[in-house]
Amino acid sequence: METLLCSVSGIPNKESKTQIKNALDKIKGVQEVGVNMATSTIKVEYNQPATAAEIKDRIEDSGFKIEYA
Repeated sequence: METLLCSVSGIPNKESKTQIKNALDKIKGVQEVGVNMATSTIKVEYNQPATAAEIKDRIEDSGFKIEYA
């Protein structure tokens, strides 16, 4: 299993947290998604066929800018 930790440009509320989790849960291979609103970080544990690039794209498609990964 691989782990991806991303810092994003703010997660303003619980609705945004749920939006991110729901979007990432749709990717085949994603096992667990943790969203920390206090630190604006997203931790994703995944297996193939999911890829880090696909996960990052989905986060940005949800309206969040990745500051570092």
